[in-house]
Amino acid sequence: MPTTSRGRRRVAVVGISLSDCGRVDEATPYTLHAQAARRALADSGLDRSLIDGLASAGLGTLAPVEVAEYLGLRPRWVDSTAVGGATWEVMAAHAADAIAAGHANAVLLVYGSTARADIKARRRTSNLSFGARGPLQFEAPYGHTLIAKYAMAARRHMHQYGTTLEQLAEVAVRARANAAHNPEAMFREPVTVDEVLGGPMIADPFTKLHCCIRSDGGCAVLLAAEEYVPDTAKAPVWILGTGEHVSHTTMSEWEDFTVSPAAVSGRLAFERAGVRPEDIDLAEIYDAFTYMTLVTLEDLGFCAKGEGGPFVQEKDRLPVNTDGGGLSACHPGMRGLFLLVEAVRQLRGEAPGLQVRRADGSLPELAVASGTGGWFCSSGTVVLGRG
Repeated sequence: MPTTSRGRRRVAVVGISLSDCGRVDEATPYTLHAQAARRALADSGLDRSLIDGLASAGLGTLAPVEVAEYLGLRPRWVDSTAVGGATWEVMAAHAADAIAAGHANAVLLVYGSTARADIKARRRTSNLSFGARGPLQFEAPYGHTLIAKYAMAARRHMHQYGTTLEQLAEVAVRARANAAHNPEAMFREPVTVDEVLGGPMIADPFTKLHCCIRSDGGCAVLLAAEEYVPDTAKAPVWILGTGEHVSHTTMSEWEDFTVSPAAVSGRLAFERAGVRPEDIDLAEIYDAFTYMTLVTLEDLGFCAKGEGGPFVQEKDRLPVNTDGGGLSACHPGMRGLFLLVEAVRQLRGEAPGLQVRRADGSLPELAVASGTGGWFCSSGTVVLGRG
């Protein structure tokens, strides 16, 4: 493939994989990291000696250093950016820039978590907030939990635009319908809008099924420079454009609860990719809560602000979270890397469940993965394509 007019190398996703996911009681997070990394490398067909970059967050005191040692890697480029669920899209952007500039040749993004198993085994407890230091000291003591922050934002959207509980519930229903086709999904039994609305209340307006599941699992994505693509085992999926943005930490500093940072990261990613939202064939969106899907679809430009409710009810709308998402498939913590894996699977035509096709029956050409971190504090968006 030719380089860009500026001489920067093109960057492709050349390897992807999931570790064992769902209910994994007999593994450590390091085990899942290694499992996913080995499988992604095998998927790429490349030799491990080519990997000279590593991106990792969320494990160990010195996250990328400890994971690198466990994997037997000695990278010359590392990234440990941690911005919540958006971490992996942001890391993918950093890695793509590093490869394009020649600072690395092949970068492994890898994640693993036993969030579910640790609670079941009482190795840890649930946490209501991320802590009470710094700016959070003004919120945490008053019971302003992570879920409550999302719930409050959802209520604002409902008040301002007339979004209904039924529309939010439809997001969970669609996610479960997609998961029903995915043999790797943790929950596959169909649910109805009434079942979502009738579940136990977690944080008004969110009942249990408005909230993501808790699972174990890991995954890995290998990015490489264009000159290595001829040696890969499968057709490349190219990184076409990326964007990142941070918004706030304290809720009082969030200017508009109905606008997420994806409004900026998405615009940047689409502009840099040279495409428009209407060109996209499918979207993988971070969905820790149903409202996240709805508002991110608005902010990425798939519908106008305030029209997310009717949009998610449309029968033939854009395919979203085709594996079942964090609401049904898996959610072991920072789920953003799973979005990239599913987007690549779809573009390759390798989805284990629901496979998106264009109107003429051909495989999709363009996908977007957009991760959200914290309580809409950060966003990373990546546009991927087969061409």
